[in-house]
Amino acid sequence: MAGSFQDDGVLSDDVTDASEDSQEVNDGREWYVVHCYSGMETRVKRNLEHRIESMAMGDRIFAVVVPTEEQIELKDGERRVVERRVFPGYILVQMILDDDSWSVVRNTPGITGFVGIGNRPTPLSSAEVDHIMSRIEASQPRVQVNFKPGDKVRITEGAFADFHGTVEEIDLERGKVRILVSIFGRETPVDVDFLQVEKS
Repeated sequence: MAGSFQDDGVLSDDVTDASEDSQEVNDGREWYVVHCYSGMETRVKRNLEHRIESMAMGDRIFAVVVPTEEQIELKDGERRVVERRVFPGYILVQMILDDDSWSVVRNTPGITGFVGIGNRPTPLSSAEVDHIMSRIEASQPRVQVNFKPGDKVRITEGAFADFHGTVEEIDLERGKVRILVSIFGRETPVDVDFLQVEKS
């Protein structure tokens, strides 16, 4: 296990979240973050799973996960649920790290390297794994909006249709946005549905 991790793809992106199963097995298996070409995550996952099978590595490489979550997207006045990658360009691999398992993963087409410190792959902590798994296993889709507090928006329908204002607060749980609009010369907070707002 020591010394032969000549990985050139070391990254320390914003991947403080990553992934580990609540696996009670204490055989040395841990979750690692692997960098791959963005947009090819699913294909790389299939490639790696094929290599695991053909090279009989199922006793050392246990799971390959492309973290995705469902989001509610608001487009053309309609809500639709879409699946989005949580970490584009990354996949998670649960494995017992040794020279052979490292080589199988590292030499899979589309994989550019492990995420780690120096030239050694760094396993995810249990807290990071739990956070990622809870995010990708969430039963309720997250709402994806294209505005944020401070943005100028226009209310498109309802009692305040055609009023312009500034986003003050976004309530993802309720699907509402609070907008400060000028009514009779005074800034007044108005709560409206995400679907009733567009960036101006």
